[in-house]
Amino acid sequence: MKQHNTLERLDLKREIRILALGLIGSLIMAINIKSFVHTGGLYPGGFNGVTLLIQTSFDRFLGIHLPFSPISLALNAIPAIFSFRTIGKRFTINTALIIVATSVFTDIVPAMPITQDILLISVFGGLINGAAISLCLIGGTSTGGTDFIAVYFLEKKNRDVWNFILMGNATVLILAGLMFGWDKALYSIIFQFTSTQMIHLLYQEHNKITMFIVTELPYEIYLEIMVTVHHSATEISATGMYSQEPKTLLYCVVSSTEAKIVTRKILEADPKAMINVVKTETFRGRFHQPRHY
Repeated sequence: MKQHNTLERLDLKREIRILALGLIGSLIMAINIKSFVHTGGLYPGGFNGVTLLIQTSFDRFLGIHLPFSPISLALNAIPAIFSFRTIGKRFTINTALIIVATSVFTDIVPAMPITQDILLISVFGGLINGAAISLCLIGGTSTGGTDFIAVYFLEKKNRDVWNFILMGNATVLILAGLMFGWDKALYSIIFQFTSTQMIHLLYQEHNKITMFIVTELPYEIYLEIMVTVHHSATEISATGMYSQEPKTLLYCVVSSTEAKIVTRKILEADPKAMINVVKTETFRGRFHQPRHY
């Protein structure tokens, strides 16, 4: 009963964290669009980039101004359905909320140009865009669109596909270059490249860490790992060669973002535990992603 109540409190805390980080990320993305992307006439790539491409096309060629929200929501509908079926209901619903929030924020946030230098816009706008996406991913949701694809491959295939998404975004930018000129398209590629590198820097969920824990309190440590990050562990009987006392070796694989949290919880449960953390180059098999349901 105590463990069940603890899990319920952690779930509530996790949901609040997901919503808070997601809303902050969506607001940052909306401000970035109005402050950098629109000012520089750039296309950020992904479904937001396609939305802006459609907006600009209708405005320039037909004289029709389309709102951001309906286009963005329509484009995100198909990957959202795919995510609902393959990644999880809760993750998809949380992401849908962030998509709506980003669309609404983009429509209501006033234009706030900071600089007219197109190169500065491309670099710093890309950094901010990548930081906003990373914030949502770290929290346990996403900004939708191509993020669904990235999370799917991470969740199901344990693969980092952000560079492939960059190539897909480059295709969108090439279309923008053909239609509206190459200067803005090339600067947009700089924007997208910078954004992708920022995601690689901040979002480390795809990196796996192997933990070897020598302890005399294996069950207590296992509970800490399970409750904290929802990973299991493998128990191996061992003997201390110097003391000749029985020990237990726990083998556990976590993401690099979870390693520090798990280490702290282990030492709280057993201050005498010995922990060896090893970077995992390749991992195959089932790996529980605790935030995607």
